Amino acid sequence: MKALRIYAGPAARQHIEQHGLRPQDVRTVPGAAGGPKGLILGPLDRFIFGRWLTQSSQPVDLVGASIGAWRLATACLSDPEAAFGRFEHNYVRQQFEVPPGQKRLSPHQLSERFAESLDTFYGGRIGEVLGHARYRLHVVTSRGRHILGREGRARTPVGYLGAFASNSLHRKSLGAWLERCVFSTPGAALPFGTTDFRTRQHALSEANFNRVLQASCSIPFLLAAVHDIPGAPRGAYWDGGITDYHLHLDYQPADEGIVLYPHFQQAVVPGWLDKGLRWRHKSTRFLDRMVVLAPNPDWVKTLPHGKLPDRKDFIHFANDAQARITAWGQATREATQLSDEFEAWLGDDGRSRDILPL
Repeated sequence: MKALRIYAGPAARQHIEQHGLRPQDVRTVPGAAGGPKGLILGPLDRFIFGRWLTQSSQPVDLVGASIGAWRLATACLSDPEAAFGRFEHNYVRQQFEVPPGQKRLSPHQLSERFAESLDTFYGGRIGEVLGHARYRLHVVTSRGRHILGREGRARTPVGYLGAFASNSLHRKSLGAWLERCVFSTPGAALPFGTTDFRTRQHALSEANFNRVLQASCSIPFLLAAVHDIPGAPRGAYWDGGITDYHLHLDYQPADEGIVLYPHFQQAVVPGWLDKGLRWRHKSTRFLDRMVVLAPNPDWVKTLPHGKLPDRKDFIHFANDAQARITAWGQATREATQLSDEFEAWLGDDGRSRDILPL
């Protein structure tokens, strides 16, 4: 395989050596935060949800933060291949026109535009997501506590400075500033343990779905927090990636199943504030039953500008949105190689030899 790398925890590797990887083995699919990087997973999403998992019938928990939550909510729509195509088309072509007299859009202006895009994308279709026959969606948000309980010009930067300092000492201490707040398909239990970090769970509903999804994507200082979500405690809700950047969770898949993780890199980083803390990027027992599908770093170098699409492209291409759109479009087209290689690997009797340790 040239484009795709497959990593597995010890229990997952043993399972594949004995049984292969079958659609009926999958019990959980995570979706990481990471903004435009998630675009590279579009072809894998279309294959997995549109053609592969359809060959099985077991319930599957979908756990997402930020763009990962948006992707996995899209997987719950009828005709997911078409839905993912629309998601990719809209995301690649998004543009943010700045009103005369402004240098950039304010967080509230960006949030208003994002809310409109969610209303358009899921308008009249939230029932499809919440009522899916097999998929149980879990959207991760970060709820502010104490000084971060409300957003403010002074309190937000002071609060996040405190959160950063506390997290640097011990990840659990971040819970004094922010808590993991998961909104789930009604009646669905969390597919992971919660002793690692302060956690709440609430039900998704028609009344709160768009606001929850917006909150899960609301990067501090770039977008405004979402306050007082219906069906949950009052407060400010931000991007789920702050507490759970790549969803390094204590997965407990039913029937010793597999956690299948289409991801844009090998490392499963716990929280957004852990990006620079390399010692927290290592695999743990939480990931023993996980299979990660990620692009080969050498293949990534062949993409436009030698990298995955990322949020910095909005700055790099600030005066040429069409150049950004062209680069992102080319990267997503070339990512078809990831799904082609995964499909070929599934049919290869010697597939276990290609698995790397997670």
